[in-house]
Amino acid sequence: MGWRRGRDRRGDGPGGPGGRRAGLQALAVELRRMHGEVNRLAHAFAAGQGLHATDVQALGAILDAPEPMTPGRLRERLGLTSGAVTACLDRLERAGHIRRTRDTRDRRVVHLHYAEGGKALARAHFQPLASAAAAARARLTQKEAEAALRFLAAMNEEFAQLRGPERRPGS
Repeated sequence: MGWRRGRDRRGDGPGGPGGRRAGLQALAVELRRMHGEVNRLAHAFAAGQGLHATDVQALGAILDAPEPMTPGRLRERLGLTSGAVTACLDRLERAGHIRRTRDTRDRRVVHLHYAEGGKALARAHFQPLASAAAAARARLTQKEAEAALRFLAAMNEEFAQLRGPERRPGS
């Protein structure tokens, strides 16, 4: 990839004819391409499991949560209504992907857990994605991989700032 050496797809470096703007455009193109490929796999998984695309997003949020996810936090994370989250969780539970448990200290609190059977199905489906990520990682030096991880973490932090409750589509 040309951007690894400070160049965009046309070969313009930071000081060249396209400069920084071209580098950002090339980066945006690559991020959209990657997002599209991941979405393609996620939609195929959803279709194969009789789920909605939002259900797959919910599974990812439950899997990645640093502590047990709750329906309220999931609603905030996905930007859904309470009713939509309930319908999503009902589908996921019926399909065997999640289980709900009550908090031992406060029985009103429900925790969401990715069920082992659901994890196995997801692992099997997304194994090609994991293999592709490993192959791409193998093409980078340790420092490049660390820089890529820092960049992705910074992008996610920036994107999270765009997710505030006051933001509406088109604002």
